[in-house]
Amino acid sequence: MGLNQQVERSAPQGETIGVRHGMWGVHGSGDTTGFGGLIREITLPSESARPYGGWFDSVVDILEELIEAEGLAVKDVIERVVVDRDELTIFISRQHLLQVCQWLRDDQDLRFELCLGVSGVHYPGDKGREFHAVYALMSVTHNRNLRLEVTCPDMDCRIPSVVSIYPGNDWHERETWDLMGIIFTGHPGLTRTAMPDDWVGHPQRKDYPLGGVPVEYKGATVPPPDTRRSYN
Repeated sequence: MGLNQQVERSAPQGETIGVRHGMWGVHGSGDTTGFGGLIREITLPSESARPYGGWFDSVVDILEELIEAEGLAVKDVIERVVVDRDELTIFISRQHLLQVCQWLRDDQDLRFELCLGVSGVHYPGDKGREFHAVYALMSVTHNRNLRLEVTCPDMDCRIPSVVSIYPGNDWHERETWDLMGIIFTGHPGLTRTAMPDDWVGHPQRKDYPLGGVPVEYKGATVPPPDTRRSYN
């Protein structure tokens, strides 16, 4: 298939996990954005059907072959494959994350040598999968990009560290733990990067209180958001 050949892909049906009221989903007097009347559904793309199109199928095929050669069931390793906005996302079960990363990096037909970091996302409405860790991978050899996504529940927000395979992920995992609270087990030094060492909680969680501390700015004091005037 030529690089410039267009592939028709049906958009995956969305999975609605909640409804957001206001700009940040804040209830009560905490929304100071002026968008308190905004209402929209929170929707995640669901699993895509084959053919995915282009090189997406071959990458998933190779990964499935490696999984089966290891004596594992594909469904136990790959939770789902999503193609959305011409981007490939493979959801991996967290207990097999390290092995999958090893294959993606080392197999000659995959060669995703570069991990561009990990981002944490909090979906309180995605019950049992409230926290998502999203890894952006790039193959320098084949000039391809894909996304790995791993989920974990709020009650056990632990995901294996991939620093042993992608050493450059060290700082990204620390930042994701600091701001989101995902614990990367096996990380060599999981300490805060942005918040003070004695800070309580993880401020990018959707359930974190909208508040703060007074901030000095050119001699004046800016009060915390939860003490400002409400626009609701």
